Amino acid sequence: MAGSDAAKAGRESRGRTAYHAGQAAEDQVSRLYDRSGRPVIARRWRGSIGEIDLIAREGDVVVFIEVKKSATHAQAAEHLTWRQQQRIMATASEFVGGEPRGQLTDMRFDVALVDAMGRIEIIENALAA
Repeated sequence: MAGSDAAKAGRESRGRTAYHAGQAAEDQVSRLYDRSGRPVIARRWRGSIGEIDLIAREGDVVVFIEVKKSATHAQAAEHLTWRQQQRIMATASEFVGGEPRGQLTDMRFDVALVDAMGRIEIIENALAA
């Protein structure tokens, strides 16, 4: 039983570490968007379908940003699944329902890849059809 408890504690510790690393990556990406004149208007916005890491404005465009952190940018990109992309798009649709132009709001979906060194690669319009 003690081995089982140790394994559970190890998983919980890794989970907390990953959670905090993800938050730190989101903070870095948020600052990058803010500094570039694209203010972040929401963080971890939760709708009925899912959550969007960051939402920014670039003029009249609402930019939905998914942040992925891993050892390399390539590994981070591999973590974005088709199912997750669908959930992000559905959640974004829910968000723009509250915008003045509703579903006619101009939108863009960016993916921010953060590697172990904290380097950020932004892929703009990453979820375009």
